[in-house]
Amino acid sequence: MATKIEGCSIFSQNEWKENGYLVFDKDKIVGIGFDENSAINETIRFPETYKCLPGMIDMHIHGANGSDTMDATPEALSTIASALVKEGTTSFLATTITQSVPAIEKAVANAGETIGHQKPGEAEILGIHLEGPFINKEKTGAQPIEYILEADRNLFDQWQKLSGNKIKEVTLAPETKGGLDLIRHLASQGVVASIGHTNGTDDDVIRAIDAGATQVTHLFNGMRGMHHREPGILGGALLHHELYTELICDGHHVCQGMVNLAYKLKGSDRMILITDAMRAKCLKKGVYDLGGQDVYVDNGLAVLKSGTIAGSVLKMDESLRNILAFTDATLADVVQMGAINPAMQCGVFDRKGSLEVGKDADFIVLNEHNELVLTVCRGTIAFQKKEGR
Repeated sequence: MATKIEGCSIFSQNEWKENGYLVFDKDKIVGIGFDENSAINETIRFPETYKCLPGMIDMHIHGANGSDTMDATPEALSTIASALVKEGTTSFLATTITQSVPAIEKAVANAGETIGHQKPGEAEILGIHLEGPFINKEKTGAQPIEYILEADRNLFDQWQKLSGNKIKEVTLAPETKGGLDLIRHLASQGVVASIGHTNGTDDDVIRAIDAGATQVTHLFNGMRGMHHREPGILGGALLHHELYTELICDGHHVCQGMVNLAYKLKGSDRMILITDAMRAKCLKKGVYDLGGQDVYVDNGLAVLKSGTIAGSVLKMDESLRNILAFTDATLADVVQMGAINPAMQCGVFDRKGSLEVGKDADFIVLNEHNELVLTVCRGTIAFQKKEGR
């Protein structure tokens, strides 16, 4: 049952194919280009001003629409995965938070069992992002301080086994006891070691890179800032090109000027757009839970009672439009930051992150205002904007 998308511009092989086509059959892309004449069962035509891009990949997402990874149920993950397609995210890492050992074990076991058994039309869970508990108590952010632990490779191995080897990323503080040893261990297993919730120095960044770290968690947030006599974690993240840097581009976590500064210094080839969203995303103003803590959500901002920002309610299509507005990035740069880079880091670029024949049929269509009008996940139309809405 081949389906053809035509009329709009298709972004493939780092170039735009204007008034082109994309054909997918079952869950794979089978054709891209112009003047396709092969047997087609269905054709969906869009205006020439519309654009077809790879689906976005969110490496750091806790929850959405009332559910959280830490709920540790298949239903919760299904709720999250069903919500994300409505913002252009076609795959993601289910992200945990610093919690008790039993709570983390329940969450990783549930996610591991759910992966590979999702419903058609849901954003695909690529793996698990373990955010904490191996972090610095001085930079907890919204991570519950009472559950922070020293880095422990044996405990990680226990959790990795429970997950069915589905943990793909770990956020940790390299300067804490056991931090560098765990980074080396993660790197040896092909797990992304991401520097985050850390009060370290630029020297710690260098040591972490040498040990195998390749990423920084939510740049600017939960880390030592820059000083003119010591670059800090932030300065190190910006200075060292080896590191990919996550960015929450909601205008609250990082102001427009600093987003632009980071973009100018890192470039699209070393930035990753994330949402860090929690369960309140898609819901109304109110009080919600994050790691056993009350989070107050109002006007697009989620905070603890203390005023500390606690995750976000950011949607990926909003992040896309924000980075275009805050910087001189192009849609091609957005594809790099939102699809290619995370696909590379998650080890799935052979099947996701770009529109190529043989890859998964994960893509989105935007209108002339860069608003989402269509999401296709593994060949299933998961979201389609209705006329007049």
